[in-house]
Amino acid sequence: MIPTKGYAAHSPTTELAPFNFERSEPKDTDVLIEILYCGICHADIHQAKNEYGGTIYPLVPGHEIVGRIKSVGSNAKKFKVGEMVGVGYFIDSCKNCEDGSIGEEQYCDGGIVPTQNSKLPDGTVSKGGYSETIVVDENHVLHISEKLNPAAVAPLLCAGITTYSPLKHWKIGRGHKVAVLGLGGLGHMAVKFAVSFGAEVTVLSGSPSKQESAMALGAHHFIVTSDQQQMKDASSSFHFIIDTVSAKHDYNTYLNLLKKDGTMILLGVPPEMPQLSAYHLISKRRNITGSLIGGIPETQEMLDYCAQNNITSEIEIIAPDYINTAFERTLKGDVHYRFVIDMKKIK
Repeated sequence: MIPTKGYAAHSPTTELAPFNFERSEPKDTDVLIEILYCGICHADIHQAKNEYGGTIYPLVPGHEIVGRIKSVGSNAKKFKVGEMVGVGYFIDSCKNCEDGSIGEEQYCDGGIVPTQNSKLPDGTVSKGGYSETIVVDENHVLHISEKLNPAAVAPLLCAGITTYSPLKHWKIGRGHKVAVLGLGGLGHMAVKFAVSFGAEVTVLSGSPSKQESAMALGAHHFIVTSDQQQMKDASSSFHFIIDTVSAKHDYNTYLNLLKKDGTMILLGVPPEMPQLSAYHLISKRRNITGSLIGGIPETQEMLDYCAQNNITSEIEIIAPDYINTAFERTLKGDVHYRFVIDMKKIK
């Protein structure tokens, strides 16, 4: 067994605290990764507070992981010691369904095994990247280019692929007018990718102060959603809306901004059941749909695309003892645009 230091939540109401535990030695096709950086995702916070239900404590969060291979199992062939790699939202899948066989494991009929808070076959619980090391089967590990800043790559393993996947699935690019609703960890990556793919991009935000940042990311236009005239002028304007907001909001307001046959793609998960007006759909034959993360092949494709086009996340690097403050600031939207933990500084 490998002694490992990490940070864990021990109850829904207590702060994360230093936590010592053990990782198994890599077996067969496993690899042992020394974690360098781990991003903080909203899902980490919700799960630490048991807001999704089913949290198993102690919880070690973290699924935006970048590190280096420290050792490999006896039959591991895909990676070498010292190579920079990444681990995302899941570390296994059912392997027995059609989606899994075509590289879309995120939609496996039998479900996926999340990197954190998932019961494993041996009875233990998966522990995520707020830690020194992690052991993962090589088939769920990703190659990361040395060209990129490893800290800024970490959020690509969740926020990046969550926005890249729908843009690629719906073939969004040149000739499309795209609105990105929300300019946070997901939203800023949606802007970067959509602009890179050639779309005309508008940011929809309730914060006028974010306009300068949106334009710096490459957005072509900015609409303040509380400005009724701006919203009216934007009616029936967009081919696609990428909705990245997880807070309660009125879908109908934004559906009205779509052209005929336009599509609103949901990435955020609001806590309350939304109300949806059929009129806004049938009046222009509009669509509303959703997208999860991406499978291993598509995530690798995204990482390669980012290396070729020098695309990474905008981040604030923090030490592990700042995690609880970072959680508070994330909930307030006070981050530019993603916190990343420097796990090398764990004590």
